[in-house]
Amino acid sequence: MAEKVIIIGSGPAGLTAGLYTARADLKPLLLEGYQAGGQLMLTTEVENFPGYPEGRMGPDLIADIRQQAKRFGARLITKDVTRVNLSKRPFQIEVGKESYETESVILSTGASARLLGLENEKRLMGKGVTTCATCDGAFFRGMEVAMVGGGDSALEEAIFLTRFVKKVSVIHRRDQLRASKIMQERAKKNEKISFVWNSIIEDVLGDKEVTGIRLKNVKTGHVQNFSCSGLFVAIGHTPNTTLFKGQIDLDKNGYILTHEGSSTNIPGVFACGDVQDHTYRQAITAAGSGCMAALDCERYLQSLEG
Repeated sequence: MAEKVIIIGSGPAGLTAGLYTARADLKPLLLEGYQAGGQLMLTTEVENFPGYPEGRMGPDLIADIRQQAKRFGARLITKDVTRVNLSKRPFQIEVGKESYETESVILSTGASARLLGLENEKRLMGKGVTTCATCDGAFFRGMEVAMVGGGDSALEEAIFLTRFVKKVSVIHRRDQLRASKIMQERAKKNEKISFVWNSIIEDVLGDKEVTGIRLKNVKTGHVQNFSCSGLFVAIGHTPNTTLFKGQIDLDKNGYILTHEGSSTNIPGVFACGDVQDHTYRQAITAAGSGCMAALDCERYLQSLEG
């Protein structure tokens, strides 16, 4: 017998969709993946999620929403989806050797922040290395930090950080930025922002927390240790949409295109969270879009009955 709804992904968007569809008695099956929880699992203190005046650790916040979804009857399977077929009804979802059929699907597979690929970058993630200035900027009040990237996002985050930090050094591998002219002008006018040109980060320094980075000048080959208390990585995000390519409409950057709330180009398939949002990328907006997807899905299923 086909499921009423299957949710793929388990960050704030997927878990909120699970909570709402469970309360609507749709008995959702949530395929959360082996790396359950999304980007919040890489975050330490979350201070900007409503309802937590003292803040909450990212993994603990995910555990809270997960428990709430389970309380209302959401079923969770901690395995990766290996294949989807959205071309026929009921939709088919495969998890290894297991196969499921469903009348509707909510896609909430998120996006992954692109990283430099350094071993110490991974080890110090959440201990001075971060991919979200709006999430973590306040923790670096009065400190000197580095920002790697050259696009609009990097400069927007650098400007945002100047509200808290003493100094932001923007590290860029070329001598020209990719960012829009207006963003470049704003950043260059800001007294707290300086630029380190033609440089790449070879290593992140520090034992229990970030104390600096090792820089290499790509033109001269000169290597130096650069002191800083935090490293913000802003070199883009990659939406986790490999499973859906060729089956669903994506934009030029691979994000799922949605319209009229959370609807995709396939009736009965909805998307929420960072897999379709490349603008806000906050836990609270992801949760809100998960709620939207659940309500849209509920109305869709009601229309089938009518």
